[in-house]
Amino acid sequence: MSILVLSSKTGGGHEMRANALLHFGDLLSTKTYIYRPLENGSSFYNFGTNLYNFIQKTYPGAHALYFKFLEKASLHRRSNQILGRDKYLRLVYGLQPKLIISVHAHLNHGYFDLVKHSVRGKKTKFLIYCGELADGVGFSRHWVNPNVDAFWGPTKESINAAILRGMPKSKCTVVGPLLRSDFYKNVKNSDREAFHKMCNLDKNQTYGVLATGANGANSHLAALKSLKKAGCNIKIIVLCGSSHSLINKVISLSDRLGLNVRALTTISAKNMRILLTDCEWVFGRPGAGLTSEAISLGTRLYFDVSKGIMPQEHNNLNFLRSNGFRVVLVNRISDLGYKLNLIKEVNGLKLVPNKLKIMNGLGKMLRL
Repeated sequence: MSILVLSSKTGGGHEMRANALLHFGDLLSTKTYIYRPLENGSSFYNFGTNLYNFIQKTYPGAHALYFKFLEKASLHRRSNQILGRDKYLRLVYGLQPKLIISVHAHLNHGYFDLVKHSVRGKKTKFLIYCGELADGVGFSRHWVNPNVDAFWGPTKESINAAILRGMPKSKCTVVGPLLRSDFYKNVKNSDREAFHKMCNLDKNQTYGVLATGANGANSHLAALKSLKKAGCNIKIIVLCGSSHSLINKVISLSDRLGLNVRALTTISAKNMRILLTDCEWVFGRPGAGLTSEAISLGTRLYFDVSKGIMPQEHNNLNFLRSNGFRVVLVNRISDLGYKLNLIKEVNGLKLVPNKLKIMNGLGKMLRL
């Protein structure tokens, strides 16, 4: 018995949730695999993924046009038009998964039909986990497929959005955010001490965080200049992803400006959990990954919207606003230091993860 998770590296939220499901598979003693049809299915799909990530990194506001194209084009809606379908079916036949879970809007129709219309896939259950926090211009119609066995979402707002678009209410469940395994655990003192040592932090030292998206979207250099201009006197942890050139630029600039900065490459989920728990504030894009992890811990957030807002990011901001969270948007990076000094109370919302509900729900689907 196994679980197959369908994901994509478009943005970081899908992969965050796919990896979270690996953890739940381990807890249920069930072999769990991740397959990325858009990256591995064909060079055409892979080009689309890279284009998505390029737009996200360079000018997110322009993604509205790409999103509209994908909504109308329905490239993955018909099973007979799916590129790489033979490779996908060979994988499914080889694994014989009891349950297939999609965490991406464009993997819920054609890929579902390919399995259900095959002789060996008729008994396979299909679950959609939609990571959108609320309704909005970025809630894709492709999330909804009334024929799947179940539809899960992190909030009642996301479930209501799916029902509004035709998902049967009887198949829908609010299960809370799907987070990486370390976000369900308490932090050990030894782990916190090790992280503080890595960051050259003194005990109880105050610090802020400049976050970066999974695909490198950031405004770090301009943000550091703004913090210097505003007289920032706390330590800044700068997350640089896999970009060593960015780290070098951050170090060089912070030395010139006289700022107390620690630049880091990609950090583990355990360290991200510590970082978001202990920091004074975080500045980053309003993506579902960072937003979900931060508000699950009650972290103070400031949002970088200097290059526009992606359609899906509007959904996250809608959720925060509708739940009384004071949303601080930084349209010009030069205003960051000013807004940090002016607006210090921006939290007040905590999205509580429900590990037991997710485990019980998966266990039930595996037994059906």
